[in-house]
Amino acid sequence: MARPTYVVVAGQPPLADTQQLPYLGIHAVNVFVHDQERSLRFYVDKLGFEIAFDAQVQSGQRWIAVSPPDGNAVLALIAPEPGSLQHKLIGRATQVVFVTDDVPAKFREWSQRGVRFRHAPRLRRVKYESQESAGGSTPESGKQKPLWGGIFTRFEDLDRNSFALVSFDEVTRAVEAQRRAVAEKQEAERRAAQELDIAKQVQARLFPQTLPSLATLEYAGICIQARQVGGDYYDFLDLGRERLGLVIGDIAGKGIAAALLMANLQANLRSQCAIALDHPERFLRSVNQIFYENTAENAYATLFFAEYDDQAGLLRYANCGHLCALLLRGDGALERLHSTATVLGLFKEWDCSIGERRLLCGDTLALYTDGITEAFNDANEEFGEKRLVAALRRHRELASQDLLSSIVEEVRRFSPSEQHDDITLIVAKCRER
Repeated sequence: MARPTYVVVAGQPPLADTQQLPYLGIHAVNVFVHDQERSLRFYVDKLGFEIAFDAQVQSGQRWIAVSPPDGNAVLALIAPEPGSLQHKLIGRATQVVFVTDDVPAKFREWSQRGVRFRHAPRLRRVKYESQESAGGSTPESGKQKPLWGGIFTRFEDLDRNSFALVSFDEVTRAVEAQRRAVAEKQEAERRAAQELDIAKQVQARLFPQTLPSLATLEYAGICIQARQVGGDYYDFLDLGRERLGLVIGDIAGKGIAAALLMANLQANLRSQCAIALDHPERFLRSVNQIFYENTAENAYATLFFAEYDDQAGLLRYANCGHLCALLLRGDGALERLHSTATVLGLFKEWDCSIGERRLLCGDTLALYTDGITEAFNDANEEFGEKRLVAALRRHRELASQDLLSSIVEEVRRFSPSEQHDDITLIVAKCRER
């Protein structure tokens, strides 16, 4: 007896086996019917199939297909022209075999819906040909070995096209294993999506919710994340005595891991900011120590911290390995506030120096992350600091919030494709008291 031939339609094979190969799959199996709409209702209403596609092709004919609820097989329901060769194939055995884990249950379900079966489910066993006839030389040579044992029946559609419905021992186990794997994957994806949504909501609350009012400084900030959560951070800290802390940072990495580190850094800054007013160096040393102790050895963050005195118009700052801040003076001159310390979190022994600048009416300060300057266009050109400075000059007369929006819009026009990094920006404008 010749060995049976099986066609298994399942999910994609492991990536390692197909990584270099073009995609190959079964598009559809043709089933010839008299009336597409009538057959469609049978497959959907009686058998519980889903509509895979329903469209008009260029010839004007309707192209319609259905698929069973599990798996990825597709049946194309074709109504051929009367008298054609295809029309003569209506009402014949299709050679299509459906597999289920419980044939009797499916038999009862479909029979109650009016589906015609040729016979009740029956047990069938098929054996391999003997090892001896196949050229084998094992101790069991000459014996018949069972290939599978399973339940088998046939059913028909409205046009008497017949299909096999089977339940194999080995295939049933594979179907059940696949079903469990799909269910577990869907549940894991659902939980991950739910947890990510919660993380997004939590992180959104970490950004400043209120802006302390100052007499001589108008300011605004924004963070547009490339993913649902990210590692960029900005904050406005009320330091008391008419002083404001402006903070922008960038955590190494992306996604959930960076978001957790961002939350850790934010908590450190806010918990220690009481000492920032009189001792900014001591404040930042404390933040670095806690961040160093609470994170992995390869975790770090760049940070720009500035403290603005509303009475004196004085800005004291520390640039901890961050991109230089841009100070555009009222007369058009540009100053860059370069690094005064290394990054936070990499070194236990850490110190910084403090820079100072006096802000005058008409001055504009911009703090930003590399999501702005490293945004690239289709020609792989970066937006860069030069374009950022030009945008600041072009829109300098706008209020802070409008200036912020205009710069972000320019970055997005320059780089309209997928955003690859978080975009974070703070602008502050000095005004008359």
